[in-house]
Formats: sequence, C-alpha cells, structure tokens
Amino acid sequence: MTKTIHIGCGAGFAGDRTDAAVPVVADLRRRKGPCFLVFETLAERTLAAAQRQRQSDPDAGHAPNLLEFLRPVLADCAAAGIRIVSNFGSANPRAAAARIAELARDLGLDDLRIGIVEGDNLLGVMAENELRALPALEGLDAAAGGMIAANVYLGGAPIAEALDRGADVVVTGRCADPALVVGPAMHAFGWDIGDLDHLAAATCAGHLVECGAQVTGGYFADPGRKDVGGLDQVGFPIAELSDDDGLVITKAAGTGGAVDLRTVKEQLLYEIHDPSAYLTPDVTLDLTEVSLAAEGPDRVRVTGARGAPAPETLKATLSYDGGYLAEGELSYVGPNARRRAELAIDILRGRNAARGLNQAARYDVMGTMSIFDGDSGDLRQAGSWPDDGEYRVRGALRSMDAAEAKAFSDEITALYCCGPAGGGGLRTQVTPQIQTSSALVPRARVRPQVAVVSAAELT
Repeated sequence: MTKTIHIGCGAGFAGDRTDAAVPVVADLRRRKGPCFLVFETLAERTLAAAQRQRQSDPDAGHAPNLLEFLRPVLADCAAAGIRIVSNFGSANPRAAAARIAELARDLGLDDLRIGIVEGDNLLGVMAENELRALPALEGLDAAAGGMIAANVYLGGAPIAEALDRGADVVVTGRCADPALVVGPAMHAFGWDIGDLDHLAAATCAGHLVECGAQVTGGYFADPGRKDVGGLDQVGFPIAELSDDDGLVITKAAGTGGAVDLRTVKEQLLYEIHDPSAYLTPDVTLDLTEVSLAAEGPDRVRVTGARGAPAPETLKATLSYDGGYLAEGELSYVGPNARRRAELAIDILRGRNAARGLNQAARYDVMGTMSIFDGDSGDLRQAGSWPDDGEYRVRGALRSMDAAEAKAFSDEITALYCCGPAGGGGLRTQVTPQIQTSSALVPRARVRPQVAVVSAAELT
C-alpha cells in the first residue's frame, strides 16, 4: 500500500506570523499517517546578523522569536506525535535547542527529544584566506571588509538522522530550504542519497511549501488581476507526499487564501535559475516535465519531478563587514510640495559635495523616482508629477566610516530648520551593514554533526 506523509509549514521567513502554525497543526491532528511541521526562518543576512550577535553573547545567535512560533503549538504537536523540523538554530543551534528545552519543561514535556544539527559553520574548519580563495558564484566576489560568517548549505540527511534517532524536534543552522522536507521524507520512507527521483519529489514539495503563504495566495495576490479572499486569515500550506512520489499541495482547513494552478505555478518557478537543473545538496532537480492538476478546492497534484545526482560541491554564503548605511527621510506636503522636495535634494547634494560623498549617495523622492534610478538625473525632467501633493525625500549613503555615515545623516536632520519650508516626519538612522557572496565548497570539507538529547538533559 502507498504510504503518505503530511508536512505542514508554520513559517516561511523570520518575520512571519507567529500564529500561522495553529490551524496547520489543527489540520494535521486530524490526519492519518506520519505528520511533520516545518519552520523556515533563515535568510543569508539573517544568519550573518545572528553570527554577529553570537560574538557578543554566546547564548544568542538563534532565531530570536522561536519561542513565539513554538509556544502556541509545541504541546499539541507532542500530544499528537507531530514532529517539528526547523532552522531556528541560525548561528547557534545548540542555544536554540536549550531555549526549546526550557519551553518544553515549562509545558511539562521533560521527555521531549530535541535533535541538534551542526556543521554548517565553515569558520571552524577552514581558514579565512581559504574561504576568500573559493570560486565565487554569479559574479559575487569576496568583499573587502572583515569576514563575519561562512556557512554552507546542508542537506536533508542530517535531519533524517536526527529523526531516525527519535528526535521530536529538530533544530538546524544553515541548510537548504527544501531540506526541511527532504529530511522527514528520507526518514519516513527510508530513502537515501541514491534515490534520485524520490529525492526530487521531496525537494519539489519542500520548494513549494518553504515560503509559507506564497503558495497559498498571500504573496500571489494582486487586486483586480489575481484576486484572493480571506488574506487576513491566510492558510499556510500542507504537502501530502507519498512513497510513490505522489505530491499534493493543499492548505490548512478553514483558512483563507487559495491553492490553485496559478499559485502553485508561481511558487514552483520562484528563485529557479535553471528549471532543468535546480541544484540542492540532496539532488539536482529537473522541473521541465512537471505537470499540475487541480484535484478539488485548494488541492493541486504535482507530478513529473525528476532527479539527477547532486553537485560535487556545496554552496556556501560568506558574510563580511559592510560598513554602515546612513538613511534619512523627510516629507513635504501641500502646495508646491514637489518643488520643495526637489530643493531639499539640491541642498543635500550641495552640502555633501564638499565631503565627496555624492558618488556613494542616493537621493529619491519616494513614490516617484524611488522606484526608478533616482541617482541619474534631475527630478524635474520627469515633469509628470503635480507641484501640489505629498512627497517624501529619502537620502542614503553606504560607507565603511561610521563618522562619515553619521555626518550624512545629520545633514538630513538639519533640513528641519535650514529649509526648505514645511518639512516634517523626520526619521534618520545609521545601521551596520553586512555584505555577502556565494562560493562553492568541496563536500569533503563539510562534516555535519547530529546530537539528540531530552529536554530534561539540555540546559
């Protein structure tokens, strides 16, 4: 008989809704067969920022809101045998696991078993000069600033190992987003790295659900063009994956949004640079023969994913100190507001020219030139915006020098009284920046480590 597993998504990025998993878990609890809940909360810059946090606090560096995601659902998942897989670990999987253990103990779940997947941090196994010498991807060269982090994308096998060893919750650092689904599939079906078409189906499933409400109508919605109802309570996706590679994408029962041929097509092609060879740590996914079929309301069947061997190298993200970004905004409204906004930018250009900052600066009138190239010409040339209205000026500068960045920001503040007339709603900030590049790492240099411990043991 065909075996089917059910994999729900509880988050598609770090800032996602923390209550989105509740209806997903309620739906999974009514299903027969193995069920899993995945949280995808990690992006490249999110990880680099977490590495920075860990440098100043050894207990930091994990997803900061992991408890907000887990508190509403952890007890229900434990009671129903729904196993959780997440990349909450970010730069510090062990610290994330300790926080989850605290929550589990508070809920009386001392026996909850937590799997910890580490080994994505390359700074412990490769020297910085080695990392800088790695071949760059897509023309992204190593930055000049000091290296903050170097993390390789792990695959699903370490997650499967943690589940094989009895983990109720698995916490990883950097892994490929689809690996959060590939790992449970490898565990549930006994697939290994040679089962290429099986891994392709699981990778396709992972890719479709990894971004949460993107596949259920949220990011798809465009009023009057692509109308979607109930987005205030948009449902998150559930993948039904079978051991014969059958795949259905649906969403939590009783929720808003939509799963149809259009939403699934959009997500299927999201971030796919080559549909015939989508490279992941587990398999090279070929989507060129994939077919979609509607199976009823909010149900789309996906067939035809094919797999080829995974690449011999693994992608790594290298993160560097990017200096500072100075930003400031000020609004001008009412009669002649556009011309006052243009004058504000003229003043900023003149003031910053003496410091030689204009070459690295950008000036925009938001809502007009901000969506085009506001650096390259006189705003007056456009000529299509009325003089009277509401306009917001923005200036921005990237610099490796903190004092230079502050001086730029201060000039925007000075517009308040130095003119033009009627500016309001001032906001300025100077924030540290991170630059990233991508490189290829030989697989032999990567050694994932897996540990499984109970909440009672983990402190």
